[in-house]
Amino acid sequence: MIRRLRHMLYLLLACSLSMVPASLVRAAEFDYYVLALSWSPSWCAANDRDGSTQQCRRPHTFVVHGLWPQRHAGWLEDCNSDEPSRVPEQLIRNYFDIVPSAGLAGHEWRKHGTCSGLSQEMYFRTLRRAYAAVSIPPVIFNGAVDRRLGVEQIEALFMRSNPGLAGDAIAVACEGGGLSEIRICMTKSLGFLPCPEVDRRACRQRNISIPALR
Repeated sequence: MIRRLRHMLYLLLACSLSMVPASLVRAAEFDYYVLALSWSPSWCAANDRDGSTQQCRRPHTFVVHGLWPQRHAGWLEDCNSDEPSRVPEQLIRNYFDIVPSAGLAGHEWRKHGTCSGLSQEMYFRTLRRAYAAVSIPPVIFNGAVDRRLGVEQIEALFMRSNPGLAGDAIAVACEGGGLSEIRICMTKSLGFLPCPEVDRRACRQRNISIPALR
């Protein structure tokens, strides 16, 4: 009977801990990163056809949507941080080549960067290092012409360009039949890492469009 009660108490404690909101989680209590690379032509076609935003005024192919600290079970966001919520403009300007929007950079810091345990400056430095660690397959993703590829083909191209990247460490995200993002799972030291939870959320279409730069 006592053993049974102990088991029940253990289960209740485990459940209560799993339900703690991210805002109460100490920063850096995460298992790996997800580097989200957004296909900018898709985003601009859906959100800013007139090119009024900074991101769409000049052509971009892949841009960094974010570097997301994750757990093997569950997602983290909006964590407590001693850092300010606002990211200084002089810091953001250093990353406009890969995060071409002050609004996006600020949003990503507040929602995801606060869970990294890093200062704002170190978080964005790590984001750049993660971006530089991934080799974008040449020609296919230069944005020169509209293309249509299979999801498995896209993953294979990235794996070929990035030795050590396996199929369960990359996920292609799609929206409206077109490529929206490539998500790559990385260790805290920015090596490639399997992530079944992210892989399960991959695009379920066989073939998707990759719009060209406009």
